Amino acid sequence: MKYSIIVPCYNEEDNIYDLVGILEKVAGKRNVEFILVENGSIDNTRKVLEDACTGKALFKIVPVDINRGYGYGIISGMRAATGDYIGWIHADLQISPNEMMKFVDYVERYGKDTELFMKGIRTKRNLIDHIFTGGMTVFVTLMLQCHLYDIGAIPVLFHRSLLKRLGSKTPYDFSIETYVYYQAKRSGMNIKRFKIKMKERMKGESSWNKGILSKFRQSKVIMSDIIKIRKGIKVR
Repeated sequence: MKYSIIVPCYNEEDNIYDLVGILEKVAGKRNVEFILVENGSIDNTRKVLEDACTGKALFKIVPVDINRGYGYGIISGMRAATGDYIGWIHADLQISPNEMMKFVDYVERYGKDTELFMKGIRTKRNLIDHIFTGGMTVFVTLMLQCHLYDIGAIPVLFHRSLLKRLGSKTPYDFSIETYVYYQAKRSGMNIKRFKIKMKERMKGESSWNKGILSKFRQSKVIMSDIIKIRKGIKVR
């Protein structure tokens, strides 16, 4: 069983060497490929990625020349993925790559013959984050008539059979998290959720999470996207 783990990297030059070192360490003897998507960064992320991954067969770099969104970066990574299971995790290291390896080990033990879809449930979060997550859970569940909760949680790992069910309407922005989760449920995949510990970002700066106002703006965009998903409209 082979696993393709996509890591979209946008303006993460300060994190790259730490990220690559940690990914090398946690991979162990697992049959994993890490697909590092340089997602149209405007800093030196691409150069640092190339330097950090030189001569390391474990890593595949996918360059995106112009940033078209978080989801577009993941889609670009999925196109390059060769694994039986495909998933993603963030480059900011707020969630340890070890958590993804727990998903991989679960498949190895219990899911080799099962179409699994696995997604984290974020813990160790503040009250504001819980309020936003709860509100989005209610909205998306009512809008899509499907119980989906903590839609933005990572890591994500799923059997590659889901790829053909995603189709051409996979969103280019953060609503990809909702869309893929929704399609997995609609397809009757075996859904597994695992509690994941989050920690503070140690280096670099988030491209969107800059306080409560940014959370409102992001939620507004995702809510608009969910309406489009409900109507079958492509989200770009």
